[in-house]
Amino acid sequence: MVKKITVVGAGYVGEHTAQGLMLQELAQEVVVIDVVEDMPQGKGLDQRQSAPVWGKDTRVTGSNDWADTAGSDIVIHTAGRPRKPGMSRDDLLEANVAIVRPCMEKVRELSPNAIVIMVANPLDAMTYVAKQVLGFPKERVFGMAGILDTARFRAFIAMETGVSVRDIQAMVLGGHGDTMVPLPRFTTIAGLPLEHWVSKEKIDAMVARAAAGGGEIVKLLKFGSAYYAPAAGAVEMAEAIVKNNNRVLPCCAYLEGEYGHHGIYMGVPIIIGEKGVHKIVEYPFNADEQAMFDKSVEATKNLLEDVKKFI
Repeated sequence: MVKKITVVGAGYVGEHTAQGLMLQELAQEVVVIDVVEDMPQGKGLDQRQSAPVWGKDTRVTGSNDWADTAGSDIVIHTAGRPRKPGMSRDDLLEANVAIVRPCMEKVRELSPNAIVIMVANPLDAMTYVAKQVLGFPKERVFGMAGILDTARFRAFIAMETGVSVRDIQAMVLGGHGDTMVPLPRFTTIAGLPLEHWVSKEKIDAMVARAAAGGGEIVKLLKFGSAYYAPAAGAVEMAEAIVKNNNRVLPCCAYLEGEYGHHGIYMGVPIIIGEKGVHKIVEYPFNADEQAMFDKSVEATKNLLEDVKKFI
């Protein structure tokens, strides 16, 4: 257990992240901060009142004052705007940089030793913005996306095969979006390769569904986007840091030569522990997998060229 974890943003993802942190008792105090007056205080108080029922001693508090976040061990940034009708990609990037940049300036000032987990979209670009503003070592600034994409893939496999999700091992790498890179070749159920259980046609269908997983939920909800699974992914990362258990998890990490790329955030397997990113694990891609990964990198590079205009 650490002393303090701050969750930036008290929307659906933020509030469920805070609750997950409380239920796992990962910190003595969880601070949820938001610009909307009184709203984070209300959600924090509600969660504080649920703690006796759950039998948890973590204190969840809400605030509009960044001073309450000072000395955070971990900061999880969930705040951002969704794309609305009529907004161009540049409009969305500019709007979210305008949210992320001042928040990271406050983190740099008040919690200079924090590990920062980005959750806001577009994830790869916003994690890059955070690193540029913070000036922290790359080990302490990374993003939650691959865990979410992988969880979706594993869920679809479980739905198709009827086996427990606990027995499914999978990795989805690359950028968080349409060019993500599911890796069926490295996917197993109880040690047996995925093709032992299902046909190639069904594997291809599950891969496609995983890549479009976020959009499917947006379409079904008709407002907003996913929040249970993203929050769970952020909590899993925080747990690996707090417990220093060296989990191997797919996260958005800064590449400096790994997988043949430099100076870009991309979803890759990392060993995660108390210092943040302890090591990037390189999978032995075949030619097709490397081509998919390179395509994903190029898509993110194009996004970064646009986002750099607003940093």
